[in-house]
Amino acid sequence: MFPPITATFGRPVAGSAYGMRSPLLDWSQPSSGSASFVTASDVFRDQPVLTGKLVRLEPLTPAVLEDYLTALAEPEVHRLTGARATVDRPKVEAWLATRGEHYDRADWAVVRAEDGTFLGEAVLIQVDLDNESANYRVRLAGPHVFGQGHGTEITRLVVDYALGTCGLHRVSLGVYDFNPRAPRVYEKCGFRREGCLRHALRWEGQWHDELLMAILSSDPRPAS
Repeated sequence: MFPPITATFGRPVAGSAYGMRSPLLDWSQPSSGSASFVTASDVFRDQPVLTGKLVRLEPLTPAVLEDYLTALAEPEVHRLTGARATVDRPKVEAWLATRGEHYDRADWAVVRAEDGTFLGEAVLIQVDLDNESANYRVRLAGPHVFGQGHGTEITRLVVDYALGTCGLHRVSLGVYDFNPRAPRVYEKCGFRREGCLRHALRWEGQWHDELLMAILSSDPRPAS
């Protein structure tokens, strides 16, 4: 829905173009981005498996249901995403069951390459074909998988796919100010800081800013 690596690098988004809201990502409304998106219904019809040295990104399916629910219940994930809603198992099941039917976004389950252990998810969403852009989200399953280089490799794999295979020009994201390590990870992958949305989130009585970052196809991408 995220974000050493933290549970989510990016804030949650509103939901799919088909009107079904992700149980991971509908916990808070987006505070940035275009109000509407010109999206082809099959832009990610041939969504591939992306493989790195540490992780493998597989199209999201109900096969990860139990691990997915466990990750959703992780308190640190709630904090880093600004999530306030409770988890509804039937909605999560329905969400996972329909991912293969929606080609306007790319949802991956992230698993450890060596043994298939569930590590989290990565998402490309809000595709605007007129402007050749998309929004990126990554969410690790909890503290037990932080700080092991997973987030960096996930991000590089998705960025290479988006800007290379898909031919997009821009990939953007947002991250809250209480997640200071995440921007450093993104910068390692070539993202640049573009701005700040002041007081974008109120969490436990405190206001927090949202850092906006993006990478362009013309930007240099550091070698892994």
